[in-house]
Amino acid sequence: METAALDARLLAARAAGVDADRVVLDSERPVSPQEAALAADMMARRLAGEPVGRILGEREFWGLTFALSPETLEPRPDTETLVAQALAWCDARGGRERDWLFADIGTGTGAIAVALLSELPKAVAVAVDLSEAALATARKNARHNGVGDRFHAVCGDFADALAPGFDLLVSNPPYIAVEETATLSREVRLFDPPLALFAEDNGLAAYRRIAAEAARLLVGGGAAMVEIGATQASSVCRILEAGGLEETVVFQDLGGRDRVVGAHRVAK
Repeated sequence: METAALDARLLAARAAGVDADRVVLDSERPVSPQEAALAADMMARRLAGEPVGRILGEREFWGLTFALSPETLEPRPDTETLVAQALAWCDARGGRERDWLFADIGTGTGAIAVALLSELPKAVAVAVDLSEAALATARKNARHNGVGDRFHAVCGDFADALAPGFDLLVSNPPYIAVEETATLSREVRLFDPPLALFAEDNGLAAYRRIAAEAARLLVGGGAAMVEIGATQASSVCRILEAGGLEETVVFQDLGGRDRVVGAHRVAK
């Protein structure tokens, strides 16, 4: 495991009930039998392939802490590219103090919506998911991070749940082709919910659904921004353009991989 030392430190800290840095600073502190047993149990789970975030029940994203549940995808650093580009879009169109209205399609833990709300003090988010259990986790995360009053969760299909009038649509939809299941890591394959991972049509089905509704849902000049797989940029651009959006642009993550596609509903 590439992160074995860090993983061990995080799990040991949780078992001992201390911050991770104290594991090193207080390395001479005696460990109780209960702490040792808990640490051993968590280490065994990690060695069996369970991700640290699943063991701890939480994951950091955008400097915030998000609870996880079996129904939610574990938020990953690559998705912060979507948050950063959405904020840059707001910065270029009136700034962060505007009363933006945005929708997060397939919100999961609520990570994208909550991260944006933490940076946009007057914004309101409508977060949609097919899973009520996922939305319960998302609501909890919104409250924990101090934005619960501006986070509105809706269970159902986004096309039925949302009405026109949004400045921004954001989504990290399922985009892995079902045929690629065997290529995924054990951590992803066994511990992330399939509903949040896989899509038909070579992984493009969710983008087609978003593209079919985006022009209806966005105000003139509004934008849709979606996370993509590293080889999907050109296909997703074509799909969004076919749905009536324009000015498609591709953004890379910190590793230089295509990660986000944005497009606008041009004001007429």
